[in-house]
Amino acid sequence: MQRSFDIAVIGGGVVGLAILRRFAMSGLDCVLLERGADILSGASKGNSALLHTGFDAPTGSLELACMQAGYVEYLDIRERLNLPLVKSTALVVAWSEDEEAKLDSIIAKAHANGVADVRAVARDDLLRLEPRLSPAARGGVLVPGEHIIDAWSAPLAYAHQARAHGAVILRKAEVTGGDFAGGQWTLASTAGSVTARIVINAAGNFGDLVEAIARPSPFTITPRRGQFVVFDKPASKLVGAIILPVPTERTKGVVLFRTAFGNLAIGPTAEDVQEREVAATDTATLERLKARALEMVPTLAGIGVNAIYAGLRPATERKDYVVEALPERGWITVAGIRSTGLTACLGIARHVARLYTENFGVLPQPPDPIWTPVPNLAEERPRPYMQGGEIVCHCEWVTRGEIAAALEGPLPAGDLGGLKRRTRAMMGRCQGFNCSAHVEAMFREKRHGTA
Repeated sequence: MQRSFDIAVIGGGVVGLAILRRFAMSGLDCVLLERGADILSGASKGNSALLHTGFDAPTGSLELACMQAGYVEYLDIRERLNLPLVKSTALVVAWSEDEEAKLDSIIAKAHANGVADVRAVARDDLLRLEPRLSPAARGGVLVPGEHIIDAWSAPLAYAHQARAHGAVILRKAEVTGGDFAGGQWTLASTAGSVTARIVINAAGNFGDLVEAIARPSPFTITPRRGQFVVFDKPASKLVGAIILPVPTERTKGVVLFRTAFGNLAIGPTAEDVQEREVAATDTATLERLKARALEMVPTLAGIGVNAIYAGLRPATERKDYVVEALPERGWITVAGIRSTGLTACLGIARHVARLYTENFGVLPQPPDPIWTPVPNLAEERPRPYMQGGEIVCHCEWVTRGEIAAALEGPLPAGDLGGLKRRTRAMMGRCQGFNCSAHVEAMFREKRHGTA
């Protein structure tokens, strides 16, 4: 590109898009480079899509501060961006004597983190709240503020809002190198070179490789794979709250949760892998997840599995996020953002804006925001099929008009995965068996002019 930018963000996941939005809305000239054919091609496309209070985050951590700031901002902007919120609550459930002994410390940490409404729930009350839980449950902790969102609507809205404020989003733009000279960066990418005063590394699972452009990376990304099992839609009626395990030192454990799309899911696992891009699933792990769900809710035994999926979380050797400015290099690092990134991303963007102000200059006075609401994907709110129109995906009730709209506009779906994430097409019980040919034909015709 011939123009020079104020900010270049590397990585088009939810964190990169939230940062792009923050700086574009502040009036800076911004560009984002995403290596995939569409946004959300990496870690952000596969997670549990929960809005967290931070009750169990490390006390005093940057992760906690960003989660809580992001939580507040999401609630503030969601109606203007047409973002979902399925109010749920969560229950941390103890299944053994050892786990039961840890419940008081969970409550104490929640209160230390400022989440004052967290409280103990005795076994009888727990089973009254969730009567289909196994009677093996020994007690729990109620977290009223934990809710369900969806993983894709928010980052898509952030991308559209950033573009409405002048940001440029480049896809198929893998950053391959860079040179810092004369107070600005020239980044080499597969979409051409880009010049910017400040570079923000939000490259997710490739964060340490990108960091090496600016300095020897002080952290190593070891992707942590999380596998999920999604049950058929009748399962969502069996559980109301998000059912959380008592966490361990290494992981929060597997969660049983409803989705915004009307399903019930369990996951994620926590498996360190070397693969940075493809999140594979394996039968043995998925069978263990399914068995664990049935142990928690025995009536799931009569309900089939809708889908399986996996995501890769960009874990580092550090327990907290890695977010820091390199003023002498015109660089800001944003790395190690794990599964809490969906909640924390808006808070991370605010923190990065503060780092910019402290190290690179005062941000311009922001203009009045332009709001860019996105189509609703959540089951609990009105959807287009209710107003009529041809249904293309009958499992998820996706209309031809929705698919056509996702292939048009300022940021059309760049591949079939992006089309699924914008519409829910091919995500239902048949996993595209009945509609994929039709959906792919629409994609090819719109993108390539051939049916």
